[in-house]
Formats: sequence, C-alpha cells, structure tokens
Amino acid sequence: MRPTSVLFDLDGTLIDHFKAIHRCHAHAMQQLGLPAPTMAQVRAAVGGGVELAVERLVGSQRAPAALAIYRPHWEATMLDDVQLLAGAKELLVSLRSRGNRTAVFTNKHGPSSRLTCAHLGLADLLDGNFGATDTPWLKPDPQFTRHVLTALGIDATATLLVGDSPYDFQTARNAGLGFIGVTTGTHTAAELKAEGAVRVCADLFGVARELSP
Repeated sequence: MRPTSVLFDLDGTLIDHFKAIHRCHAHAMQQLGLPAPTMAQVRAAVGGGVELAVERLVGSQRAPAALAIYRPHWEATMLDDVQLLAGAKELLVSLRSRGNRTAVFTNKHGPSSRLTCAHLGLADLLDGNFGATDTPWLKPDPQFTRHVLTALGIDATATLLVGDSPYDFQTARNAGLGFIGVTTGTHTAAELKAEGAVRVCADLFGVARELSP
C-alpha cells in the first residue's frame, strides 16, 4: 500500500545544516579550551538531540558548560550556511500535489527546525513540524511518534518515514511506520541495512522514484 502521509527527518534528509552545527560545536569546545572537533566527529555525534551530541563530544562533566556556550551561538548563526538537499522541495511539491500529507519529524530543536524550514521556503509544504522540546520525548520513543500521528490525524499503517540514521529506522520500526533510508546524512547504506532497513536510497531523487505513482 502506498503511503498517504510522509514524515521526514530534517538534518541530512531534507537539509544540509552540518556546517552550522560543526561551527557551533567548534566554538563551544574552543571556548572551553578543547580542540575543535572534525566534521566527521560531529556527524558521528548528532542524531539523538543536541544534549546527547554535546555530551558525546565533550563528556558528561563538561556538557552543561558547553551547552551554555553552544545554544546562544546557535541561535545567532543557525541560518548561516544551511541549504536544501537536492530534490527536497521538488519531492514535497510532488507529494502535496498527489494529496499526501507531509511533515518534518526531527530530534532537532523544534523552534530551530521551524525557523530553518521557513527560511528555506518549506513551511508552506508541510502539515506540521515536530522537534525536540515540543514534547518530553525524542525519536525513537514511540510516544513521540504517537503524538505526531495524533496531531496530524493520520494512521501509522499509511505513513512512511524518510530518514538518514538508525534513530529514524528505529522510530519507524517502534511505531509500525514504513521506512525509506537516505545516505545524504550521517550513515551509509550498509549501516542502515545492518539496522534492518530494506529500502535505502542514495538521495531524495531515489525516494521520489520509490514513491512515484
């Protein structure tokens, strides 16, 4: 059965925000006298929310101090260097033209996600945008997914999640959603398939082909 609703992760799925994320982590760590992380280290740390990413990069003891530096720098610079991934807007337009419901479902800070999507011209192509701090939960907690489904008035059995990380696959599996992985973000096809993902695409053009009528 083809999905009637499609949920998208944001970072690494619809957008490339890694330059800004890396810049803010580097700023926080250097302010604490630590060496700046590599982009690879940042990519490996993200996905489970900013608190977990910071803890992975600086350790639990330094995490509160790093977050206190990271957050205001992020607020001031988050829209610098962010860009849509190829095919993102076209896919959303196509889905909407067929009557599908679409939403962002991310562990990114919810207000940041909505501001970023508005900046990139995606807001009018979405029925919702759900992120960290909007609820007490993060992906892959099924309570977060149930909240999203209820808010949108959609059913899990007719909903697909598109994402780039094991968090996304686990979210889909935990809630009975369909799943398509993309390798435009933090994980390879082999890593996603090792988690159990069956459908993995190189990019959003591949997702569009999977979802074509």
